[in-house]
Amino acid sequence: MTTAILLSRRDLRLTDNPALTAACAAHEQVLPLYIHAPGEEADWAPGAASRWWLHHSLASLQQSLRTHGGELHIRQGDTLAVLQTLLEQTNAGAVYWNRLYEPAAIERDKRIKTVLREQGVEVHSCNAALWCEPWQIATKQDEPYRVFTPYWRNLRTQLSAAAPLPVPSSLRCAKVADSVPLESLALLPKSSWDSGLREAWMPGEQGAQEMLELFGDDAIGDYAQARDLPARYGTSRLSPHLHFGEISPRQIHHALHAQSQRVDARRRPDIEPYLRELGWREFAHHLLYHFPRTPMENFNPRFDGFRWAAADEALLQRWQQGRTGIPLVDAGMRELWHTGWMHNRVRMIVASFLTKNLRQHWQHGARWFWDTLVDADLANNTLGWQWVAGCGADAAPYFRVFNPLTQALKFDPQGIYLRRWLPELAEAPTAMLHEPWKDPALLKRNGYPAPMVDLGASRAEALAAYQLSRG
Repeated sequence: MTTAILLSRRDLRLTDNPALTAACAAHEQVLPLYIHAPGEEADWAPGAASRWWLHHSLASLQQSLRTHGGELHIRQGDTLAVLQTLLEQTNAGAVYWNRLYEPAAIERDKRIKTVLREQGVEVHSCNAALWCEPWQIATKQDEPYRVFTPYWRNLRTQLSAAAPLPVPSSLRCAKVADSVPLESLALLPKSSWDSGLREAWMPGEQGAQEMLELFGDDAIGDYAQARDLPARYGTSRLSPHLHFGEISPRQIHHALHAQSQRVDARRRPDIEPYLRELGWREFAHHLLYHFPRTPMENFNPRFDGFRWAAADEALLQRWQQGRTGIPLVDAGMRELWHTGWMHNRVRMIVASFLTKNLRQHWQHGARWFWDTLVDADLANNTLGWQWVAGCGADAAPYFRVFNPLTQALKFDPQGIYLRRWLPELAEAPTAMLHEPWKDPALLKRNGYPAPMVDLGASRAEALAAYQLSRG
């Protein structure tokens, strides 16, 4: 009986899993395997919120495999060494996996492929995470894209709403001894700070499908407008499910297209704005693949001489804790801490405040997001922070400073979002909610802090520093 090892990483689903489909087509049984090796991810081992999600996603995959009579085999240690041990134990002749695109993962996977193939083992890798591989899209000059809009025009012509792969009917799981318990990976927090995450999310393939159904039934119809309103559930909230591979962009595209076709043409929702947002995710991976040093270096080298303010731990802590005295910034940071997620527009606003009003280096914010977001993704996180800071690909110019006050008045005029996350201001009149510093008695009575900086003055200082860096 021929056996293959299916190495699962961030492809934690059975549906539309190309590596699983290929392994089942070529072999009589498959050993589903997860190897916990965070040390192989260089400086970017999963943060606390990601570890929480990973635990529950692995538990969900384990349950799905059990419905098919199988088990997820779990090991810890060096990936190559574990694979070699299991190849010998199971007499398997092949290893299958779906590709990752982080620089450290690429180098590790290349090394493993080389070694195993030299030992006579078949190794097959597939694309389960993206519409198109980063090397499949290029400019007319055969160079990587640096600007999103032409990239998206090219990518969009290559997209299809074809049906995703089903769970293989021939799935038959091999079993082997010495799997370690999921709990031994110590992914869950030792102190119970995760209650908000448990309330907000259901990790796993089933949770991803339910979130997609909710989005398709409701928010997609008004997505172009509602996505900017933080008080509404106007976005898909699929980002963590995508990051952990519990759902694929192909599945999302197919489901939304199919659902839109069932609606009368006069009421048919326009799914293009949302597909374009998924295109930004693809663009982020395109950039990370072609410019692998950007998680630690400015994409635009002209910013290498920019004079950031000295790192200030007390100042950073106030920003992290949502105690800046700027209501929309604080609401976003508290939403992040409680749920492991933050509305995308608010992400831009809190990032702009940190990098421009406080003039702290964008990497301080990127690191905090990496630890606290359940959808922390190296490609997306790097693109997002460098875009706001002005030093990234296709970035907003540095002189574009998001004003948290005007943004709140425009996108949360009634203060619904602010009241949700700022209990100190919940009873404040709407006229004072966005600018509570105008009523010192209100601040004193409710314990909400005064602004740590003046928005106008700090903006002017940031622009002066930018002009100085330009010479």
